[in-house]
Formats: sequence, C-alpha cells, structure tokens
Amino acid sequence: MRCLPMGDNQVFSRGDTAPWLTIVGLGEDGLAGLGDEAKRCIASASVVFGGARHLELAAALIAGERHLWLSPFERSVEAVIALRGTSVVVLASGDPFFFGVGVTLSRRIDRSEMRVLPSPSSFSLAASRLGWALQETVTVSLHGRPLDLIRPHLQPGACILALTSDEHGPGQLAHLLAASGFGQSRLTVLEALGGDRERLTSHIAADFSLTGVNPLNICAVEVVAEAGARVLPLTSGLDDGLFEHDGQITKREIRALTLSSLAPRRGELLWDIGAGSGSIGIEWMLCDPAMRAIAIEGSAERFERITRNAANFGVPGLTVVHGTAPDALAGLPSPDAIFIGGGGSEDGVMHAAIAALKSGGRLVANAVTTQMEAVLLEHHARLGGSLIRIDIARASPVGAMTGWRPAMPVTQWSWIKP
Repeated sequence: MRCLPMGDNQVFSRGDTAPWLTIVGLGEDGLAGLGDEAKRCIASASVVFGGARHLELAAALIAGERHLWLSPFERSVEAVIALRGTSVVVLASGDPFFFGVGVTLSRRIDRSEMRVLPSPSSFSLAASRLGWALQETVTVSLHGRPLDLIRPHLQPGACILALTSDEHGPGQLAHLLAASGFGQSRLTVLEALGGDRERLTSHIAADFSLTGVNPLNICAVEVVAEAGARVLPLTSGLDDGLFEHDGQITKREIRALTLSSLAPRRGELLWDIGAGSGSIGIEWMLCDPAMRAIAIEGSAERFERITRNAANFGVPGLTVVHGTAPDALAGLPSPDAIFIGGGGSEDGVMHAAIAALKSGGRLVANAVTTQMEAVLLEHHARLGGSLIRIDIARASPVGAMTGWRPAMPVTQWSWIKP
C-alpha cells in the first residue's frame, strides 16, 4: 500500500469533519475492552458491518441493521460505499490499519470520511505476553496469504510473530520450519488473545503435535538454524545452488552487479525478459516486501521452474508470464526497470522494452553472444548510457594442481530513459 497523499499546509483535527463511517477494532474481550466513544458509535449506527464473531461480540449494543461480510469481500466494500452519508459502523479485529479491514476500505474511502477507534493488535498482545520488544520483532501476516512469505525472515536468532489463517496454520508452519532446516526453532502458539479462552503453548517445531488449536491464533517463532538450513543471505548475488535451474541462470557474481545496475527502489516494478530461472526477478523482490516483478519466459518447463523458485524464496507474488518477447510484453503494466538476459539477439525485444519503459526508468541488458553484444553496442552508440565488460574466472583443478578457468565474458549496457 502506498502512503496517502496530503496537500501542502494541510492541517486536520478531529473536530473539522463529521465522518459518516466509524471503524471499531474489537478484541476477544468484546464490549468490555471498548471505550465509551466506541460503544456510543455502535449503539447509534444505522448499519453495522462485520463478521459473524464480531457481530456476536457487539450484539448487546447493536440497534441498527446488521450486515455480515459478503464473499467476495469487494461486494461488502461496495455496500459500505453505497451507504455514504448514513451512520455506518464497521467492526474489525484489533487494529484495523495493521493488516486489517481499514486498509482495504481506505483505498476507496477518503480518510476525512472515517473515524477509526482501534484496539490493540494481536501482534501487540502477543509481544506483551512474551515480553518481546515489538520494534525488534519481525511481524508478518500469513492470514489468507501464502505460508512461503515467512521464508526470507528465517534468519538465525530472529524473533517472528506470524498471524495465521486458521487452526491448521501452526502445524503447517511447524512443518515448513522442519523441512527447511529450522526444526529446532521454538514455536509458541498464542490462541484467542485477550479473551477467556486465551492459551499459550510452546513447542519445538520438529516435534509439534498440538491439536484442538483455536482458529484465532498467532505464532511466535524463535529461529534456530540447523546445519544446512536454507538461510537466505540479506544481500544480492545469492548462491546459484539455492535456485532450481537448468544452467540458464544469471550467475551470482553477474547477478549481484546486475541488481546494482538496476538500482531497485521501494515499490517499483521490474520486467525480467527471458527470465530463465527467475533469479533476477526473485532477488529484486527480496529487496523489500513492496517490490514487484514480472518474469517473462517462453519455455513451459522454465515457466514452472520459476514459479517453484519464487515460492521457495518466499516471494510467491512474482508474476510469471509464459510467452516470448516482444509479443508477450503487450498489455503488461509499465515497468520502472527492465532486465534483458544474455543469450538473445532479437533487436525487436530491445525496441519494445525501450518503448514500454517509464521516463526515468532503468534498462539493463547483458550479452554473452557476439550477436547480442552488437545490439548493445549499437544502442549505446545511439542512446548513450553505461557500457561495461565483466570477466570472471574461477579456480578449478588442473590435473593435480589448480588454475583459473575463465567464464564467458559478459557485456552489460545500462541506460536511463530520459
């Protein structure tokens, strides 16, 4: 989500507007945990939206119409908007703007039209039960989202709070930890925080066998990495062996230099044309959770491989397009940066990429063939930019001794579109 814009010299105070929508955060203790203002808003609302559990918790105060959330949720968003000008209350869990419904509604409703009365989030409650410093703790929501999102955060010694989707979430998380080499991590399951059914149980992930878990739970992970654990370094140029590939991969040293030339900035979109293993797009997305990337690959086998790699690196949001450039580029959202890999020589791809790139966007192209190098030289002569040649040699056995074996040299052209 992008920050909401504010005009110059704008000042807001609570008394300046009369919001028609109130979003109330509820805890497991229901009405007992609410302040007087929240209670008054619920009691006076013409319409109250919420899930079955929230409507039940607030039932004693609700005098207006009750509306259960619809599926898909967008239908309920439209129903809320249709009541603009009416006194509407939306019941949410905890802090509505921390992985909550408030975020969704704010994309369609201006902040001046709403009043938000939050309760402590499940992350805050969990940190208080565990005695963890929340500012030093990784927080991640796996509620309705792929479990793989936790993988980049599995760093030795890290403390993670992970919100799960349901009663199966803790067991699935324990299995992922054990299968990835983190089986000795301590996994604490915190259930129904703030209510009379609250329960905390601690387990070693590899030995997890808890049953009868409350669907409302959050997991605390104290990460312990075993020998050979799949720890993803916090830098560009990850080991080639971490990727599933068929040899069609930008090697780690070249990849590190390529990511440096692409210069990722938060929230930007990358096109990785001729993605191979998907390594460039994956490392681009690992830079920040807000990064986006589209991998374009013509091989069906490599298309499937990229999808698996994205999941194993904890970036399942990588978009993979099965098709060949330039035709496969049609209709894709405009990129902030483009990478074109080293084997091709199709000049039409370069022209299509340049045309699609946003003004101020970066294009980086690598060449390992003389044909592709000729394309880069021609574009450099015509458009300018930076041209470098990268030579890498690796030590390898020469009989009983060791010598340097050079890899194929790479010519890299980097260019910023005016």
